[in-house]
Amino acid sequence: QVQLAESGGGLVQVGGSLRLSCLASGSTFSSLAMGWFRQAPGKERQFVAAISRSAVYTSFVDSVKGRFSISRDNAENTVYLQMSALRPEDTAVYYCAARVASLQDSTYTAGNDYVYWGQGTQVTVSS
Repeated sequence: QVQLAESGGGLVQVGGSLRLSCLASGSTFSSLAMGWFRQAPGKERQFVAAISRSAVYTSFVDSVKGRFSISRDNAENTVYLQMSALRPEDTAVYYCAARVASLQDSTYTAGNDYVYWGQGTQVTVSS
């Protein structure tokens, strides 16, 4: 069983930056493919970014390309989402997700690809 705990959310002005962290426990972190999703009020959950277990591969939704980056520290069992140039439409609850990917080093962009989810952290971008 994998437990995920997000942190780093908060209130930020348009154009500002935030770094979200997701601490994983309960499994060998280096075997996990990780992802970030978000859900705004009244909207469906949306894929944001993903990183393969080796960190060689990353994927992003088009709307955040060039503004967000994803990284991981396998020694710290943590995945990060660095968000810059934030916009009001980035306002959402951000969720960290994980799946075991022992045999394949790739990214996963569908929510159904993931087995484990965190509780979420609120990001609010004010104008």
